[in-house]
Amino acid sequence: MDMKSKQNGLSLISLLIVAAILAFVLLIGFRCVPAITEYMAIQRILPLVADEGDNGAPIADMRRSFDRRAQIDDVSSVKGADLVIVKEAGQVVIEVDYARTVPVAGNVSLLFDFHVSNVKR
Repeated sequence: MDMKSKQNGLSLISLLIVAAILAFVLLIGFRCVPAITEYMAIQRILPLVADEGDNGAPIADMRRSFDRRAQIDDVSSVKGADLVIVKEAGQVVIEVDYARTVPVAGNVSLLFDFHVSNVKR
């Protein structure tokens, strides 16, 4: 008796398609890492600057402090002048909205809109 065996697994074409999709996803991921690390750096800096304001630092000093800390953490999308600094209920609240464009390939880009605040809402 001659029985035909059914082949299991991926064919070469299927393997190439899966590899191409995986490569594209990795490309997007690697391109997005700098934007995410910058966001996390800003998220880490704002509470430190707000603490200075809670201790009596004027707004101009808080903006300069943010600029110094941002330079150390390689933050280029936000400057001290972009910060919205207000005092609510005796506490300094610092917020910033900014957008970051991440080029993917050719004329295709991703746009990230970020909102960072030292107060959790």
